[in-house]
Amino acid sequence: MTTATLPAVSGKLTPNAPLAPLVWFKSGGPADWLFEPRDADDLANFLRDLDPAIPVMALGLGSNLIVRDGGFPGVVVRLGKAFATVEAVDATTLRCGGGASGILVSSTARDAGIAGLEFLRSIPGTVGGFVRMNGGAYGSEVKDILVEADIVLRSGERRTLALADLGYTYRHSELPEGAVVVSATFRGRPGDPAAIQAEMDRISASREASQPLRSKTGGSTFKNPDGRKAWQLVDEAGCRGLVLGGAQVSEKHTNFLINTGTATSTDIEALGEEVRRRVREKSGIDLQWEIQRVGVAK
Repeated sequence: MTTATLPAVSGKLTPNAPLAPLVWFKSGGPADWLFEPRDADDLANFLRDLDPAIPVMALGLGSNLIVRDGGFPGVVVRLGKAFATVEAVDATTLRCGGGASGILVSSTARDAGIAGLEFLRSIPGTVGGFVRMNGGAYGSEVKDILVEADIVLRSGERRTLALADLGYTYRHSELPEGAVVVSATFRGRPGDPAAIQAEMDRISASREASQPLRSKTGGSTFKNPDGRKAWQLVDEAGCRGLVLGGAQVSEKHTNFLINTGTATSTDIEALGEEVRRRVREKSGIDLQWEIQRVGVAK
């Protein structure tokens, strides 16, 4: 792909951009292009004028992602500081930029006395990713708080989707392929800032105690099947601590894979597939990936 094929932008466009530093696993190949738009108009104009055959993918904090070693053949859109905004709309409602982190959203909600958004403190990602995945933890998920989301379609068309338009199920939405979430409106309920902070502290301590947060990991690897816990199935299949190349199943929480330092994305994905095979053999249950896997194998 040459620059001649790409529309002019106001933001930043980087060719052959390394993605490994931008994802939690710290592995994987480059993107043909990394686009950091200046604002939603810049993004919409770029996508409108971009050759429709070129794939587009949005990247948040890269916590729930394996980028394969051959990299991403297209444009990766990363929403920077211009999209990392959170503002109160009324006493119980926040409008959040697609690049705002869960920590920023939950902290702003606390300061505004809005309860019900505490769980976002524990999801290592951005609003765009939460909305796409129906992110959730500690008994709550995005569908419980979302009012609407503003998106830019792959065609460059801008659209506002109501909660019902997103077709939410467990860790899944019907958001169109290549669409980028530029903002979302969340609604909580009136609460006491001190009580909200206490709940955020409880969630934070629980995560710290049970998850390998100081490792190169990707968050929950597999979705919980109906009525079962993925980590338990992985454990029962004898996969705790299982190693393949530089990748390992966490000893601390078996639904987390870890890059011990030298893992390729191929190692990590292959380990995940081996875990799925062993679980299927042991319990007959076919675990589904929760982590997104994108790009081309090498």
